[in-house]
Amino acid sequence: MKFISPLAPIIALSAPGLLLTSCFSNPGSDYLAGIGGPVQRQTSGEYHKPPAIPDDVSYWDGDGVQGSPLVKINRAQQKAFFYKGGVLVGVSRISSGDEDHGTPPGTYKITEKDKDHGSSVYGVFKDAAGHTIDDDVDIRVKPVPPGAHFVKAPMPNFMRFNGGVGMHTGYLPGYAASHGCVRMPNHMAEKFFENTQVGTPVIVE
Repeated sequence: MKFISPLAPIIALSAPGLLLTSCFSNPGSDYLAGIGGPVQRQTSGEYHKPPAIPDDVSYWDGDGVQGSPLVKINRAQQKAFFYKGGVLVGVSRISSGDEDHGTPPGTYKITEKDKDHGSSVYGVFKDAAGHTIDDDVDIRVKPVPPGAHFVKAPMPNFMRFNGGVGMHTGYLPGYAASHGCVRMPNHMAEKFFENTQVGTPVIVE
């Protein structure tokens, strides 16, 4: 399991170049609310863990506000900003791509929304009894062992905006730690999901 220091650079410019959902990193660790670790499963099916540090940044004040939505992602600040009609109505803490799998800067649009998304690439291997036998799987690299099956890493409230990169519910360790995606606290990912649609602009700075 790769250790990423909180002092690691939080801005990287390499693009994943994949149409697969490829932003999950080590589901058994503290990168995302994974399926291999001590997670809380909500009644709505989302998996998430409490943030590693107190969240005194995130808020939503957009209910009832009209106007076209726009999302701005600031990697240096590790924040996402939600606008309606040019008015800032919400801010969320995030965890964007790590030093090896950066979240590419640019101007994009949401191309897909999936409430109960799962990674196409990352997850865990479980045996027939449901026990995790490998909690750090890249299905492109590791073949499924005999008698085992692959379980996708959960990425609830997924909003794809650049190939395999999207925004979704995920674990926030306090620094950039994903494989390119933009993780948010569950309550903020839900608000962003509810208030965007396919075609909503997303600006990554």
